[in-house]
Amino acid sequence: MSGWLRGVGVGPGDPELVTVKAARLIGGADVVAFHSGPRGDSIARRIAQSYFRDDVVEELLVYPVTTGATDHPLGYHGLMSDFYDESADRLAAHLDSGRNVVVLAEGDPLFYGTYMYLHDRLSGRYDTAVVPGVTSVSGSAAAVATGLCRHEDVLTVLPGTLPVPELARRLADTEAAVVMKLGRTFENVREALRQAGRLDEARYVERASSEAERVLPVADVDPSSVPYMSMVVLPGKDLRADAAGRAASSAGTPAAGPVPAEASPTEAPVGEVVVVGLGPGPGRWLTPEASAALAEVGHLVGYAPYVNRVPQREGLVRHASGNTVEVDRARDALELARKGERVAVVSGGDAGVFGMASAVFEAADTHGYGDVPVRVLPGVTAAQAVAARAGAPLGGDFAIMSLSDRLKPWHVIERRLRAAAAADLVVALYNPASRSRTEQVARAREVLLEERSGDTVVVVGRDVGRDEETLTVTTLEALDPATIDMKCLVVVCATGTRVTATGQVWTPRFVQ
Repeated sequence: MSGWLRGVGVGPGDPELVTVKAARLIGGADVVAFHSGPRGDSIARRIAQSYFRDDVVEELLVYPVTTGATDHPLGYHGLMSDFYDESADRLAAHLDSGRNVVVLAEGDPLFYGTYMYLHDRLSGRYDTAVVPGVTSVSGSAAAVATGLCRHEDVLTVLPGTLPVPELARRLADTEAAVVMKLGRTFENVREALRQAGRLDEARYVERASSEAERVLPVADVDPSSVPYMSMVVLPGKDLRADAAGRAASSAGTPAAGPVPAEASPTEAPVGEVVVVGLGPGPGRWLTPEASAALAEVGHLVGYAPYVNRVPQREGLVRHASGNTVEVDRARDALELARKGERVAVVSGGDAGVFGMASAVFEAADTHGYGDVPVRVLPGVTAAQAVAARAGAPLGGDFAIMSLSDRLKPWHVIERRLRAAAAADLVVALYNPASRSRTEQVARAREVLLEERSGDTVVVVGRDVGRDEETLTVTTLEALDPATIDMKCLVVVCATGTRVTATGQVWTPRFVQ
């Protein structure tokens, strides 16, 4: 009979944080396996060795590389995959011999733990279970001794190996965070915290819960002294402290820090809302004018995927929101500007083409923000991007329409489709489908076929400008609505549109 396999978390460092269940399993195992770096010093073993049986068989699994280079043909991940295969084979030999095996994991086995790769390889063949452990996040938060998350705070766990702009963006977007995998990444992490405007809040924890534990402000840490087994903790705001500060102010007790000079409401400076089109995707399609505006504003407002495309920098406050709340986010931006802030509202493509520009003017008109300056900066539209990839299908007269019936009834869309088709205009169709709107593109095709021949040229661009870009040239008759999704833009061409021998599409400037 085969033995059993247990992945056992031994906590962040203090042997007394090993759970009762973990200690029992370690003490009853025939084989205890643990990982180490190339020097062979296993932190997990040091934590748990007092629980070992005297006659236990120890299996040291030494990583072939940690941060160094490798000449493996598949690179680092290929080398590590081979290592996990070999390690799994070593443990399988014990299990096949009827020995019970415990694999030690610092912290928790399935939280950035190496054990999970052995679990993937062995759990389908043997009696396998996982024993959770106290995570390094918990140990580091306890070391800082400050509430990590309060109320509806979002906690984000980040690897320090992320690029600085991405790390800064995520740090700016969350209430609370921990950053793992430091060591050689520490200086980049500190720079990301600075860009996110959160360096002063962050605390550095080294070897949490062990005798060598250290807690310091991140700004005071010597980068050359930072080991891999360290973490940055960024607690969420203490709302009770905020409330106490407000209560003190209302009671006549000044809050800490400088008190601004009083200004009458009529003297409050009015800022500006600049509505920026980010283009369809790649940064190279962002205009210099838009880049300059984004570098100057203090607040960034928009649909989260678009806000995420703007790199974080020091002093920039991000206000990301979900879809379908355009007027609400526009009103928030206008309110910030009325208080004297410079605000960018971002949109994909061109903000004036089915984008946020119209929503900002709508909010200003209906919610009393007519006094707030609004400036709109153009961007490359999705229609332009797809047309350029295809050739020149918009070379003649054309119309741009949205198939979304969220803000207008379908009968209006159908009437406009018929009119554009009857006028023999090229028609660029935005929002052809979504998760909840799957029938509109099929219905649009039927309407267009009543006015146009089946051999009318159709261009479908998906993710144009991104790595996943595809471009399809087909006909109205052959167009399969099932292949169209929210990442597509569809161009239905005119009668005179031509396709070259190399597959490029162009519409003559002259009427045939």
